[in-house]
Amino acid sequence: MKNIGKYISAHGLDEQNISTDKNIYWNMNAAILYEHTIRQNAGVIGKGGALVVETGVHTGRSANDKFMVKEQSSEDNIWWGKVNVPITEENFDKIHDRVLAYLDQRDLYVQDLYGGTDPACRIAVRTISSSPWHSLFIRNLLVRPEYGELAEFAPEFTILHAPEMKIDPTEVGTSSETVITINMARKLVLIVGTSYAGEMKKSVFSILNYLLPAQGIMPMHCSANIGKDGDTAIFFGLSGTGKTTLSADPERTLIGDDEHGWSDTSVFNFEGGCYAKVIRLSEEAEPEIYATTRMFGTILENVVIDPDTRELDLDDARMAENTRAAYPITSIPNTTEGGVGGHPKNIIMLTADAFGVMPPIARLTPEQAMYHFLSGYTAKVAGTEKGLGKEPQAAFSTCFGAPFMPRHPTVYGNLLREKIARHEVTCWLVNTGWTGGVYGVGHRMPIKYTRALLHGALDGTLNDVEFRTDPNFGFEIPASCPGVDPAVLDPRGTWQDPAAYDAQAAHLVALFRDNFREYEDHVDDSIKAAGPVL
Repeated sequence: MKNIGKYISAHGLDEQNISTDKNIYWNMNAAILYEHTIRQNAGVIGKGGALVVETGVHTGRSANDKFMVKEQSSEDNIWWGKVNVPITEENFDKIHDRVLAYLDQRDLYVQDLYGGTDPACRIAVRTISSSPWHSLFIRNLLVRPEYGELAEFAPEFTILHAPEMKIDPTEVGTSSETVITINMARKLVLIVGTSYAGEMKKSVFSILNYLLPAQGIMPMHCSANIGKDGDTAIFFGLSGTGKTTLSADPERTLIGDDEHGWSDTSVFNFEGGCYAKVIRLSEEAEPEIYATTRMFGTILENVVIDPDTRELDLDDARMAENTRAAYPITSIPNTTEGGVGGHPKNIIMLTADAFGVMPPIARLTPEQAMYHFLSGYTAKVAGTEKGLGKEPQAAFSTCFGAPFMPRHPTVYGNLLREKIARHEVTCWLVNTGWTGGVYGVGHRMPIKYTRALLHGALDGTLNDVEFRTDPNFGFEIPASCPGVDPAVLDPRGTWQDPAAYDAQAAHLVALFRDNFREYEDHVDDSIKAAGPVL
């Protein structure tokens, strides 16, 4: 092999059964990976210095092409079904052989990284890709070792990444030419046929979600930040609900924007970077994230760029609704050193309610928190996954991250409930979706109101106001908050036709109850009673 680079591990690619005579580029930095990307005509530089790339037909996750290998060491611990679809070891081996043959014919880009900022809980991950910009992406998103560690870096898990390769599904028992598959026994991930870079980081998240509960650590699809008084807050939510936007608060320091663990000692980031949606990003509303779109080192996926002036148009969704910026967390000015915080004081569960029924904020009991955590209600936003139309679709994604949860949801739910009780955490449900009517009639909740309500929750202001009990969901809704029109706090009152609101509320309650039947046999009566009533 023609190993190139200053930071080459003594654990070579022969350990991954790669025997190419092509060039192997080890742990290259952003400048070099920019050069290689541009030479391959795979990206251009936007005004300000970001690397602008296109992901082709895959502008979001390929949820129907993700598989877990059914093998003896893990099969009894995995929640098999529509989320964790099994693939046989035999078919995995066929795909693996084809991927190795493909990679052996190409120059390769290696990054040796960590999943997790806490040394006691992290995993060592090696990514091997045929694409230089994907190598930069994962370098931005995971945690970089100190340079002195790279010479002896020993990977625990390996990701083989072949975005341009296609698989014949009839030969390997898959759904299409695209495959994302994890083999826990082999500690190996194969990603084939998709250039959407998010598949790489979500594979690491899925691995940690499998490993950490056995250690009593709660893995979470959440963002997290710290206030001036050292109070940590966690923000659960699916893509498009505002995790990245709301956690990047200039008055609080950011731990991370997407994936974290909650151990017996801390809340810690799984990542070393951020992967933010940037469609219609506003410099006024989100100045920290907006600034990263004009920075060297940032990767912009599917953002429209003027070929002559290299000006970016973040409002143009012609290529994708799910436009993204991937950047190191240090690109955000107010970040927490080391990516670690204390036990949370507040937990925020974010939802984008397409029915216009949910209030902008509600306080939850611990039982209600577990109910809503297991429910994971939101609206899928166009472009987040293949196959979605332009309008959001109401959806339930348990644990606010079902596609990445290998174990049964109650494993995570019980961990969360126990930690909430032990650390006396206050829980809130926040609707960043629609008010004044359903999607298409009402309007999106103003972000200035959401920020004001969050500040009231996090600094304790809301604890001193009057609350009322919602007749449908049973949670408590504040009657007032500084900086917020009181009329917005009563969702029924924002509708022109209160009877239409009642009908939509009854419909949503029924959806919640139907969805939760899947978990009723796994929870006690107090959790069942915490749900909404017809």
